[in-house]
Amino acid sequence: MSKTTAGAAAPTTAAAPLDDAARRARMRKVIAAAGAGHFVEWFDFGLYGTLATVISLHFFRQGDAQAALLSAFAVFGAGFVMRPLGGLFWGSMGDRIGRKTTLAAVILVTSGATFVMGLLPTYQSVGLFAPLLLVIVRLVQGFAAGGESSGATTLLAEYAPSNRRGFVSSFVDVFGFIAFVVGGGLVFLFTSLAGDDALNTWGWRVLFMVALPLGLAGLYLRSRLEDTPEFQAVKARGEVAANPLRRSFATSWRALLFCVGFVVIKAVGHWILQTFMPSYLQTDLHYSATVSYGVTVIGFVVIAALVPCFGLLSDRIGRKPVMLVGCGGFVVLTYPTLVLMNAGNFWAATAAMVVLGIFMAAFDGAMSAAMAELFPTNIRYGSMSIAYNVCVAIFGGITPYFATFLITSTGNTFAPAFYVMGAALVSGIVVLRARETHRAPLRAE
Repeated sequence: MSKTTAGAAAPTTAAAPLDDAARRARMRKVIAAAGAGHFVEWFDFGLYGTLATVISLHFFRQGDAQAALLSAFAVFGAGFVMRPLGGLFWGSMGDRIGRKTTLAAVILVTSGATFVMGLLPTYQSVGLFAPLLLVIVRLVQGFAAGGESSGATTLLAEYAPSNRRGFVSSFVDVFGFIAFVVGGGLVFLFTSLAGDDALNTWGWRVLFMVALPLGLAGLYLRSRLEDTPEFQAVKARGEVAANPLRRSFATSWRALLFCVGFVVIKAVGHWILQTFMPSYLQTDLHYSATVSYGVTVIGFVVIAALVPCFGLLSDRIGRKPVMLVGCGGFVVLTYPTLVLMNAGNFWAATAAMVVLGIFMAAFDGAMSAAMAELFPTNIRYGSMSIAYNVCVAIFGGITPYFATFLITSTGNTFAPAFYVMGAALVSGIVVLRARETHRAPLRAE
């Protein structure tokens, strides 16, 4: 880094200082605005995963259910190809013109693309054009998503008090899992009330269209925000990087590598639990659709509730110990939990999902702040976007497909456990080698 000046102290702006009540009110507003966009992004991604079996029926040639499901997951992964490009575009914009404007544009594109997915024609009506159109929409969604997670994390980290950065930043993942709860819960509720036939014929369209009003609400919240005090201070001092991406590679390449290493288990763990698991429970373990959705929703509720608790713990004892608990838990207990799921009992499957959820919550609770603390303010958004999205594109996008492929090729329904364990081991080693940052102020440049 060209400078090591600490920038986390009170920003150098002309605004009058806020009292405690005003600061708390502003923080709630910031969390809601950041969370709204993140909710929309993961509502879309989670809904696709939850409805992967339904999507495979409508957008691909029938005859081999497993092949159609693999095709649905392959299209899901196609969206991740665009995430690094989206990260380059939105991340650079966020570091040059600000977090607020960039995040407002991101949520508009994301919600619009998800709405369009609900309007697409099916394979039965237009043949091969159906999967082609599905791929195009997924590419647009992936491009927009490339700017969401890192941008929302940057926004929260830069607004948060230094002694609550882990807690505040963790709400990125809270809203992400709430989105999965709402998405999965809507599917669960719909199938319980209207039945699988209604969901398979027209209900899936309605669920995707819900994203547009959600996105407009998020756009309203984000448009009413001021930019972060950290970014405003950098801008006031004339320290905004002219080419933040080039500067990231030139001055922060080690931090980029650490960030990539952190994200490996986050990418694999999230997409195993959020996207692969509902289909796995139905297709491979032969649970009913209603039970499968119920198990996953309960798991997501547990994760959403525990993430801020682990974020708060990371503010007190450090990011590394909490992240290592998550990695270690995945290494030791992923295989036994999949065996437990195979018992064919709702409560056994739920207990297994909750155990995995605890380890995911531990890692997520500390990781958002840990990533933000690796980079200075003038290149934070772009740097996180590059590292996060490259890793998610490589590991997250292929996870549902690769896990399904492992089962198909080996005949072992527990084979995906070894993939998760390997990813956790990689991230655990990187965390061990990283420096502890929870007491360090955010750097300006």
